[in-house]
Amino acid sequence: MSQMNRRQALQLLAALGAGGFVAGCGSDTKKNDIDTVEPVKIGLIAPQSGPGKFIGDELNNGFQLYLELNDKSLGGHPASLLVADEGNSAKSGQAAAEGLLKQGVLALTGVASSSTMLAIRDVVEQARVPLIGSNASPTSLQSVVYIWRTSYVLDEAGRALGRYLKDELGRSDRVAIILPEAAVGAEDVLRGFRQEFGESDPRIADPVTWTSNSPSPSKTAYVSDIDRALRRNPTVVFCFYSGTAAAAFVMQLRDAGFRGTIYAPGFLTEGPVLESIRPSGDALGIRTVLNYSADLNNAANRRFASAYRKKHNVSPTTYAMASYDAADVLDQAIRLAGPTPTPQQVNLGLGRIGQIDSPRGVWQFNQPRTPQQKWYLREVQRDGQVLSNVLVNELATLG
Repeated sequence: MSQMNRRQALQLLAALGAGGFVAGCGSDTKKNDIDTVEPVKIGLIAPQSGPGKFIGDELNNGFQLYLELNDKSLGGHPASLLVADEGNSAKSGQAAAEGLLKQGVLALTGVASSSTMLAIRDVVEQARVPLIGSNASPTSLQSVVYIWRTSYVLDEAGRALGRYLKDELGRSDRVAIILPEAAVGAEDVLRGFRQEFGESDPRIADPVTWTSNSPSPSKTAYVSDIDRALRRNPTVVFCFYSGTAAAAFVMQLRDAGFRGTIYAPGFLTEGPVLESIRPSGDALGIRTVLNYSADLNNAANRRFASAYRKKHNVSPTTYAMASYDAADVLDQAIRLAGPTPTPQQVNLGLGRIGQIDSPRGVWQFNQPRTPQQKWYLREVQRDGQVLSNVLVNELATLG
């Protein structure tokens, strides 16, 4: 074996092994000038219609914003973003991934749905093209080489809230847990919450109330289930809804007379959900946990959030932030791959990035290729005439 081949083999083993992550490289990689004009193509998988369209738009917005703020280049190469419609099913999501791979993309990103992520796992691994997923992150996605995630793992939101509420609630408090049946991620969130709160803690001993799982529920879809849960006189409700279903659930819970505090993963009030809830104050005081808050006071977020508001006239969401970060890590990994990057070299580069200076705060990839990051508690408050998720405090570092 030649010296060069031996060096390449050692790099490959280092990147794929347990000790393959070298911290501290991220801050210097952008400073290296690479004299090349070879363009690169990145494929974005995102829903462009239906209930997932908002998330798809945010994934697109975040990635495009990074390109606009960085001369439309990644790693010193002119970059183009090819967008494929994820659709509303795992089958359509898989077709989107396969179509982008046929176009010779250097890397993939996006993916809104966990069912899509699981469906394309083998496609991505066999193609040996890195996927930097910027939303979907099921706990069951394990032992992957080419799939990285800049969002979160679904059980972490439950873990962050469980750890917080265990100490925050009094001995006489009781938690009603209300979740949509068969919803992707609900079991992950519930498991994380119970593990941190304490499986045997009497404050969460009541049975879970499972509701229908419709992306567009009726005005009475949750009424009977909510009434059943409230018969136990809970002081706190812990739930897991997003989009149109989140707004419907909150309004029906308030109509049922519940005036206690609602706790949930941040999707309950993220993006346009707050605008969909009655302006009478139904959402005020809702507390959520998420890996991002648009009012975080750090230099990276001031740059990102200001540019996002200027372009879109709204505050950025965690979906846009994670896609922005996906572009950032690709920028660094492509630069590390050299003047003629291949997908495999970019994948090696992803393992060498180290810490990322992100709008969410500094984070880095852990061994399972997901973020080790901070989680934040937010509360819905009035910002003038507008409802907003306001940062309360930092809860935990997970991952």
